[in-house]
Amino acid sequence: MKTTISVYDFRDAFQQANRQDNFSYDGLRVLFEALEEYEESCGDEIELDVIALCCEYSEETLEEIASNYGYDLEGDDEDEQRDNLIDWLNERTFVCGYTKDNSIVYQSF
Repeated sequence: MKTTISVYDFRDAFQQANRQDNFSYDGLRVLFEALEEYEESCGDEIELDVIALCCEYSEETLEEIASNYGYDLEGDDEDEQRDNLIDWLNERTFVCGYTKDNSIVYQSF
C-alpha cells in the first residue's frame, strides 16, 4: 500500500519525529525534491523513514563542509565557492542541492 505525500507532509513527518532541527525548512524542500526526482528517474519508490534520512543526509554550510572534509574553499565569491564545493562533493557523493541561504544538502559520506 502506498501513500503519496507533498512537501508539506514531508516536513510534518520530520516535525512529528522530533527531527525538525536536522534540516532547515528550505533544506527539507531540497531533500524532498531530490528524493522525488530519484524516484521518477529510477522507478523505485522510497519509503519515508525520517530517522534513516537524518542518518543518511546532511545539510551544512560551506564552511562546515570544508572544515569537516578538509576542503579549501576556492572562488571569488560565495556562489563560486558553493559551485566549486558542489562539484567536489559530486565526485564523492550525491548532492541534493542547496538552499536559499547557500547550505548544501547532500548524502553523508
